Amino acid sequence: MATLESKAVSAPGKVFLAGGYLVLDRKYTALVFGLDARIHVCIEPIQTRSGVTLSEIIVKSPQFLEARWEYGYRLTEADGGVAITPLRASHDLSLNKNPFIETTLTYALTYITSRSSNRQIAPSSISILASQAYYSNPGTSKTPDSPFLNFPVTLSGAHKTGLGSSAALVTSFTAALLTYYLPQDAFNIESDEGLRVLHNLSQAAHCAAQGKVGSGFDIASAVYGSCLYRRFSPSLLSALPSPGSAHFASKLRSLVEVADWDTEIHKSAVKMPAGLRLVMCDVDCGSETPGMVKKVLKWREQNQNEADRIWGKLQSGNEAVARELTRLPGVEGAANGAGADKYERLREIIKENRGLIRKMSVASKVPIEPPQQTALLDACSGISGVIGGVVPGAGGYDAVVLLLEDKEEVIAELKKLLAGWKVEASEEDGVQVGKVGILGVREDMVGVKRQDPALYRDWI
Repeated sequence: MATLESKAVSAPGKVFLAGGYLVLDRKYTALVFGLDARIHVCIEPIQTRSGVTLSEIIVKSPQFLEARWEYGYRLTEADGGVAITPLRASHDLSLNKNPFIETTLTYALTYITSRSSNRQIAPSSISILASQAYYSNPGTSKTPDSPFLNFPVTLSGAHKTGLGSSAALVTSFTAALLTYYLPQDAFNIESDEGLRVLHNLSQAAHCAAQGKVGSGFDIASAVYGSCLYRRFSPSLLSALPSPGSAHFASKLRSLVEVADWDTEIHKSAVKMPAGLRLVMCDVDCGSETPGMVKKVLKWREQNQNEADRIWGKLQSGNEAVARELTRLPGVEGAANGAGADKYERLREIIKENRGLIRKMSVASKVPIEPPQQTALLDACSGISGVIGGVVPGAGGYDAVVLLLEDKEEVIAELKKLLAGWKVEASEEDGVQVGKVGILGVREDMVGVKRQDPALYRDWI
């Protein structure tokens, strides 16, 4: 067996600028931006003494307490793929389960063995590290120049900021395993075919780990970065048997390599003009996204004509945002006449889209853009240099995203506003918005990418 070398990759988080709820239906598209908050995965060989054979993979998330998982693995009969067994470090310890890691290992190792003539998997140690912006918990720096923080909590006790950590994890974890175990002529993360395989395999694993077929926009942005996205048909995954069932391995490989995925991912349809940037504001509150989605879909089912009218107008508005962002670099430095605001049209489109979202919010009785967030967005949009903003994704109370001029004085004014921000509880819902802070993230047009394993030396 060839000697395996340490490999590392990272994948970005995401934010919806337009297309929340619409993305669930193939008739519509979503404008999703990757973020420079990344999940990093480094994989390296486990050193064993001569003559000692291990069938073990150790996974660690060293930023958190008790975040270590050990797995045994074996090939199953009847082409059922690779079975993963969680191991206890000691009989006295409870089994520490992580469905996203277990499922991703199952799917990735099954695909790898289906591609390899030598079906042995060498033992490895895998470390996962996350950018600070994924969590609102206070952390401490391990070294002065480390881009990662130590969090004095367990992973289950960490407070997520909603940047798509599970999709970024599944994508980077899958990419690391494929890059490590397969030769470059079988998988290359920097080729179109490699990205297509990674996207399809990550979508299958992520849906299985969630227990449902999602829209897949978060995996698409983790693989490809910022893009205009149309979802795949859920039926694509319905014929795939469960891991361990007869022919799971060959059917998974066929799904990943051969199946005609009808997803549409347009990178060229999205640009961020020089001089503009995205800013995420984390609101100390929170929403139950799955519950909100169910209520909106039920409203749409019961009010098809009204919903279709709103969704049709929102789709036109979303496409207009993408077109305007793509058009603006061509008018760089030249406004439409003396003293004209070159971002005026973009402001208007965002404002019109927000009006439609509020209309859907009221009609469905779901707080997609609740009054507290309307007040916050209106105040932020009143700052000179802020083009506009939305409550991203499914909406609710927990975040807003702003599009603004990339100038220090604009950020300074925004920080000043947010430092004293307070909105009393609404009479309708009794929800009081807490502290609002700027997350240290911005847009990232690049998706999954290789990293230098030396970057993680202090943590491994």
